[in-house]
Amino acid sequence: MKLLTLDKVDFTGKKVFLRVDYNVVDNGEVIDEFRVRSSLPTIEYLLEHDCSIILASHNGRPDGKIVEPMSLRPVAKLLPKLLNRDVIFVDNCIGNEVDSEASYLRTGDVMLLENLRFHKGEESNNKKFAESLADLAECYVDDAFAAVHRAHASIVGVPKLLPHAAGLLLEREYNTISELMKTPAKPYTAIIGGAKISDKIEVLHELLKHVNALLIGGAMANNFLTALGNNMQSSLIEKKSLADAKKILSSAKRHNVRLLLPSDVIVAKDIEGKRGLRTTKVSELKPGEIALDLGPETMDHFNEVVAKSKTVFWNGTLGRAEVPAFAKASESLAHAMISSDAKTIVGGGDTAAYVDKANLHSHFSFVSTGGGASLELLAGKKLPGIEILMQK
Repeated sequence: MKLLTLDKVDFTGKKVFLRVDYNVVDNGEVIDEFRVRSSLPTIEYLLEHDCSIILASHNGRPDGKIVEPMSLRPVAKLLPKLLNRDVIFVDNCIGNEVDSEASYLRTGDVMLLENLRFHKGEESNNKKFAESLADLAECYVDDAFAAVHRAHASIVGVPKLLPHAAGLLLEREYNTISELMKTPAKPYTAIIGGAKISDKIEVLHELLKHVNALLIGGAMANNFLTALGNNMQSSLIEKKSLADAKKILSSAKRHNVRLLLPSDVIVAKDIEGKRGLRTTKVSELKPGEIALDLGPETMDHFNEVVAKSKTVFWNGTLGRAEVPAFAKASESLAHAMISSDAKTIVGGGDTAAYVDKANLHSHFSFVSTGGGASLELLAGKKLPGIEILMQK
């Protein structure tokens, strides 16, 4: 089956419910313009086809309650600057006021609904809630790749009720990640970091079926290093995942995959790096020390592998990158990827946020907007929001 794309549906002159990913507001401020900008090509495509557009998104986890700092109003203030046109904002997503505003929409009008998760019906995929959303429009487009692994009303309920298709961003996300599972140019290297191994066990096992090299960084590397007998002292470790780490190490040998772990790390006595900051071999951590970034020797090895690769996938920062002292490895890797001849893909989430903050995203072949969704897709899972958009 293939993804149903925009060119397969006649949107001309229609009122379109466009599910976007504007999960970018924190305490009343837009903290990630990249995701908003990523939705613009689909919006512009629909406007070129004389549509009126109803934008809908969730933000945060308000648990079905109105939480003002999670309102999408700040996005409504940003969008006119990006689209160079007025954007109507309504402070709800269903109800008489919303129905009335939607009925007045004309060609070229753009309206943004308030946070979908202010209603419990969104996350519970309530049928009546989905019907209320669908009643606002004549067609449905999903461009919220970061949410397609959620079986929520706006993701799976609404497209059941309207002619539907994937937006340009979702289409590109799906095709890019799918290619990594089918026909990646070899040698293919994956770099996986971040804090938790438990969130990435399935994708690590799946990656070993496809990659030539797997490079492990971030706090999750501590589990592998501990499994190999190193004392990582006060570093973050998921003791329940040590057995999984051993299985992944064994699987790498079976699949003849080169698995690289840190040989040296940057440590400190506190997570802000204010006490005891130093570089040490992984076998020589002292009591109370916390591994918070990869050392220069490790990065030389990692970067050497990247330089020889034809495809590189990166998900998860290699250290506690929100602290400058522990962002050196992530910065080194980013520049090594950019300098290589490889197709370079950044797998969303915190990694995409880091790349965007460093103003580097335009230098990669592709930067995903969906951390969890890209990993689940890479793990071979069927995602509800993708399955509903497949041509039957």
